Amino acid sequence: MPGMTDTPTVPDTEHPGMIGLLPDKLRGLALLARFDRPIGWWLLFWPCAWGVALAGGAFERWQLLAWLLLGSIAMRGAGCVYNDIVDRDLDAQVARTRARPIPSGLVSVRAAWVWLAALSLVGLVVLLQLRPTAAAVAVVSLALVAAYPFMKRVTWWPQAWLGLVFSWGALVGWVEVTGGFALAAALLYAGSVAWVIGYDTIYALQDREDDALVGVRSSALRMGRHVRLGVALFYVMALALWAGALWQIRADPLAPVALVPAAWHLLWQAATLRPQEDGNALHRFRSNRFIGLLVMLACVVVGT
Repeated sequence: MPGMTDTPTVPDTEHPGMIGLLPDKLRGLALLARFDRPIGWWLLFWPCAWGVALAGGAFERWQLLAWLLLGSIAMRGAGCVYNDIVDRDLDAQVARTRARPIPSGLVSVRAAWVWLAALSLVGLVVLLQLRPTAAAVAVVSLALVAAYPFMKRVTWWPQAWLGLVFSWGALVGWVEVTGGFALAAALLYAGSVAWVIGYDTIYALQDREDDALVGVRSSALRMGRHVRLGVALFYVMALALWAGALWQIRADPLAPVALVPAAWHLLWQAATLRPQEDGNALHRFRSNRFIGLLVMLACVVVGT
């Protein structure tokens, strides 16, 4: 099929065959929104689902979960488009990202802005399904989203900022079900932030050499040779905060036991992380979609 062989992709594209079936223009837009890498929207969706489940709405509000999944797909795509517009010059200097649609010339900056607007409209439709208080909480996150692409230029911890952004759905889900805030929601959110720092540090290991050359900062560079220990500490912090959230809902010694499968998997990630092995970091990063499911099940068990 014309255009299939010369379409630029990045090394972590998950579905190159399916993407290759699209016409050139649509293929570029799909790649720009990372539709070829669903891991991103799952990582954005799971904290939303946790908030709903821990608040007791996992079964009664199943339609809400469907809306939040749609919103996660659209807004993760919009965030990626915005990030690529801002980072187009940096992306052209990094081996793993220079094949992205904007620096490779597959999509123009103008077309990217139009695509961003279209994805944002889908997000708006989802926003209108929420009660006003939850919608207001969701809107506040836009300020964090807008600032994220610039964090790698000013701090060694852009992963922490990403944690604030990608975990925000836990608060939205909780407020939508309960109508207000609670300590359990705050602990759930804080635990998710620590989790994101851990897994995004793993992801950043793929770019350490290029990032150092072009002056981009990351927690992976900051941790240096202690990266495995650093990731493990953030994962332990996440588990402790999640256990506190579950305890707030059910003060029973058995409640934190629901996190044991997730704990085992997170510690396996840190213990088997080999930064120098090709594909090792990417495999462990992607396995976090399974962690999202395990924590969801814990929230369902305790919150229902």
